[in-house]
Amino acid sequence: MKQSFLMVVLTFCVFSQYTFSQETVENPEKYTAHNKGKFYIYWGGNRGTYSKSDIHFKGNDYDFTLHNVEAHDKPKGWHVDYINPARMTIPQTNFRVGYFISDHYNISIGFDHMKYVMYNERTVNYSGYYPNPGIYSENPTEDELTLDKNFLLFEHTDGLNYINTEFSRVDDISNWFGLPNTDKFQINITEGLGAGFLYPRTNTTLLGKDRYDEFHISGYGLSAKAGLNFTFFKHFFIQTELKGGYINMNDIRTTEDSADRASQDFWFLQRVITIGGIFRL
Repeated sequence: MKQSFLMVVLTFCVFSQYTFSQETVENPEKYTAHNKGKFYIYWGGNRGTYSKSDIHFKGNDYDFTLHNVEAHDKPKGWHVDYINPARMTIPQTNFRVGYFISDHYNISIGFDHMKYVMYNERTVNYSGYYPNPGIYSENPTEDELTLDKNFLLFEHTDGLNYINTEFSRVDDISNWFGLPNTDKFQINITEGLGAGFLYPRTNTTLLGKDRYDEFHISGYGLSAKAGLNFTFFKHFFIQTELKGGYINMNDIRTTEDSADRASQDFWFLQRVITIGGIFRL
């Protein structure tokens, strides 16, 4: 009786082990089931929107502030420059490389190459003083003037470079859409926080002085983002993001004279689309 019972138990164990092995072979764990240890990299483009800002200009013989100045981005549109190695830094672009420290969390470093162009030929309020008011076609009154190009051109167009680190979370939501095989197609949501510094190349002409256009560390930025990630065949993805934040540029170079400086702070919003790859080394 005991021998029969042992035979039954042994047979059950062998059958169970064989069945489990077969299921493992037939249903291997998907590559996309875990992210820990994976690297990713992406490249893409953005459109930017900026809040109004007060811009303070200061030099040896002037000290004035332009109030509620408006600006816009400078889009390239759908253009081959985004993939032309010799010109791919010219459009508004985003680059990032990151590493998953767990299945859901990753850290990354990258740059957001935005472009910021002050609107000219608009009337704004100002306060302070500058030499020879009225000779730059700016038509000053007691507290208003026109942003004529002879008075001021002010752009961060090569560019408004936000170099930053992000800490992000990623969650697979493929089951919301009934997608059975995430190794073929997977949908993720992502959100994150970032911080970094601004390294713009500010294109400026001010009060008739020579044009200035050099790179300079000008301040810091803070940001938050949310997006959707569409991964194809385990390793390739398209990612869309909404990314917003605060930029404080307290040390902008404006002319060859190091005494000439500007400062401003504003909010920004980016709409981003990128292509990339994810892999495990």
